[in-house]
Amino acid sequence: MTNSERLISTCVLVIGTGGSGLRAAIELAERGIDVIAVGKRPAADAHTSLAAGGINAALATMDREDTWQQHAADTLKESHLLANPRTVQIVTEGAAGALYDLQRYGMRFAREQNGEISLRYFGAHTFRRTAFAGDYTGLELQRTLVRRATHLQIPMLDSICITKLLVHKSVVFGAYGFDMRDGVRHVIHADAVILASGGHTRIWRRSSSRRDENTGDSFRLAAEAGCRLRDPELVQFHPSGLIEPGNAAGTLVSEAARGEGGILRNALGERFMSRYDAKRMELSTRDRVSLACYTEIKEGRGTPNGGVLLDVSHLPRKTIMERLPRVYQTLLELQMLDITSTPIEIAPTAHYSMGGVWVRPDDHSTDVEGLYAIGEASSGLHGANRLGGNSLIELLVYGRIVGEATAEYSKRLKAQQRSASAWEEARNEVDLVLLADGSENVRFLQRSVRDIMTEHAGVVRDETGLRSGLAKLKEVEARSVEVGVHPDFAGFQGLAHAFDLKASLLSARATLDAALERRETRGCHNRADYPDADPSLQVNLIWSGPGRVDREAIPQVPDSIATLMGEVSTIGKLLE
Repeated sequence: MTNSERLISTCVLVIGTGGSGLRAAIELAERGIDVIAVGKRPAADAHTSLAAGGINAALATMDREDTWQQHAADTLKESHLLANPRTVQIVTEGAAGALYDLQRYGMRFAREQNGEISLRYFGAHTFRRTAFAGDYTGLELQRTLVRRATHLQIPMLDSICITKLLVHKSVVFGAYGFDMRDGVRHVIHADAVILASGGHTRIWRRSSSRRDENTGDSFRLAAEAGCRLRDPELVQFHPSGLIEPGNAAGTLVSEAARGEGGILRNALGERFMSRYDAKRMELSTRDRVSLACYTEIKEGRGTPNGGVLLDVSHLPRKTIMERLPRVYQTLLELQMLDITSTPIEIAPTAHYSMGGVWVRPDDHSTDVEGLYAIGEASSGLHGANRLGGNSLIELLVYGRIVGEATAEYSKRLKAQQRSASAWEEARNEVDLVLLADGSENVRFLQRSVRDIMTEHAGVVRDETGLRSGLAKLKEVEARSVEVGVHPDFAGFQGLAHAFDLKASLLSARATLDAALERRETRGCHNRADYPDADPSLQVNLIWSGPGRVDREAIPQVPDSIATLMGEVSTIGKLLE
């Protein structure tokens, strides 16, 4: 061990300090198990804090007839039958208990006059079951979990970039990484490891994720450790991402803007949603609106910047200031644009990874013993379209379950097998990247990946485009061998960017491979050359390496839930 390596041992290592990672860490600490959580960002600034909408649970306080079974039915229907019914049952049945835990931790929900938690319609829900805290639910959730974790004295290490999971004979025993501020290496030995480091939406040109997050870390770490990925091609595109300024491209304009009466127009001034969903118009589903915006732009009716216009200027100023304050403030800050008088230029933006690491429904264990994945890093709940409000409840339910599972795993582990060669391999990988002095710029190659994915695997895909994307990606992969990394007074961010590029390349290849194999249109996945759903492709696609995609059958939906999967009323609802 060199002087620049710090050795840490713990029972469970959590990689990621967003909502899912902290909820798992809290469960472990409450059970008396040593746990350490590491993240690239400070925990208070994790990606979860950006979630605005709400948290789903069939509490039946507003609509007495609601049940977890109906919540499950709505989730499965919206998934276009690609969600795992067992996973859906676990989340929907455990949702009420998850909200109880948040109340125990002190989360401040919006409440009715009688003191009960307020619930509102969200997405394609049959009943009101979305709890919220203003339009900053994710931020309040993250604050609550950070506060609880601090109270439990859980070590939360920020600015840590994990580069490799330490694995011996398909059993994980820790992870290797470095501090992005001073370059000090971290060797963390652990009985179990929980991957909670997000999805891969930042590999598109416009993304609701911020810079340097959601570049596919979870996918790369898991795949290189010996795990498979499930449905990486299933990515939800949000219809309203900002185009400008460039450094904020993809920043979301809340769907509340459409919910309050915002109108979508093309550059010709036409209210184009009548061509795509004449009944629901701007209140149509997220995937349908994204496809409509994409089509208008692609067919030449978009703005010169390649967008469409979202107009709320016809609404009363009082409505905008009271119901859309964050949208108003965001546009003023980023563009000096007053939405009370001027339309917003938007375009579809990559928003959520619905596929992820292959996990077992009951405990989210992976192909590698002792390794678990949760949150956007995992898969199984959302299928081909995520039901609005389900992402936050998923991370809470499985955060608790995986915390319990890893606690029991650590307790029953008789001996921890380690491997000096695995440690050495991880060290050498960082050394090689750190000493790289090639002519290729990491940031430029990262942008190249985003351009490829946007051009060839965006809202609409086809065989020719996907194959062209794979060919171009192969060129970038070859060039990535010649990158130059130069740590300077600003720290080791360049080294972290090099590993981000590795993650993006692997995630992009998995996405393109699976998108090529899914020759149908289903939910978020639009194939121009295969415009209809194919019953034989009502399966999960499992990626296990370049060009290796297998099909996995999905368990049958229980009759008690299948009978509840009817059409959901759209009156007064914004569908997500």
